[in-house]
Amino acid sequence: MRGARAAVLLLHGGRVDALEPPAALNLPALRMKPFATRIQRAVAREDVFVGHVRYRHRGWNGHHAHPVADARRALSELYEVAGPVPVVLVGHSMGARAALRAAVDPQVKGVVALAPWCPPGESAAHLGGRTVVALHDESDRVTRAGDTWAYLTRARDAGARTHGFRMPCGGHTMIRGARQWQRLAAEATAGLLGLAPLPIPPAE
Repeated sequence: MRGARAAVLLLHGGRVDALEPPAALNLPALRMKPFATRIQRAVAREDVFVGHVRYRHRGWNGHHAHPVADARRALSELYEVAGPVPVVLVGHSMGARAALRAAVDPQVKGVVALAPWCPPGESAAHLGGRTVVALHDESDRVTRAGDTWAYLTRARDAGARTHGFRMPCGGHTMIRGARQWQRLAAEATAGLLGLAPLPIPPAE
């Protein structure tokens, strides 16, 4: 990590309410490992640190928003070692909601949100000057793609640059069409770090 000129932190999904720590066999965390591998390949020659945020609790837990605190702690630990490097946050579901909130940190340049949990009323006012890339399948039955597109509109109104990819398959788990999800996430991450062109959805 020391000597890195940028960093990527991945945040996995979780539950609405769960105070227990993540299980030893953490399937949501395992789901993010192929994304980390693809991102590492995309930034391999660029001295970019790629790491995972560790949660103290499995759930969001209402006003506690535990994964947000975990993300902020991870950012603080990152800066203690690497200095104030630019950061991209990549989150899935609950982890995407946490990433979007943690993007209030001035070193966070952008967020890649995978099937994010963006409930109606979730504020995007802090995202001015940042870039948010969201991937969502309209058939997702856990989090609503419509809520994601509405969130991107609020973020854009707040001064953020936004791009929304309507994924053709994958649902919430991103298993079907996994390679496409991983490829786009890696390309978006490299683009947010200024290492490659940022992918643009076909509709744009």
